Amino acid sequence: MSIQTLNPTVIRKLGIEALAKALGPVGMARFLQQFEGGMGDYTREREQWLKGLKVKDIIEEIKDRRKIER
Repeated sequence: MSIQTLNPTVIRKLGIEALAKALGPVGMARFLQQFEGGMGDYTREREQWLKGLKVKDIIEEIKDRRKIER
């Protein structure tokens, strides 16, 4: 059986079966919980968050926060 000839539903089913066999049902569930479908456009939002921000500004903020934590 070639993985290339299988449709996405069959591949997903086989993958879940392999996870359950290797990790057990609880381990499989914990593994699958690590992956969430997000929403929005992270790249576009990130560009807005970082707009005008310089690396040296980030470094200074990190240094300031480290001073406060001590």
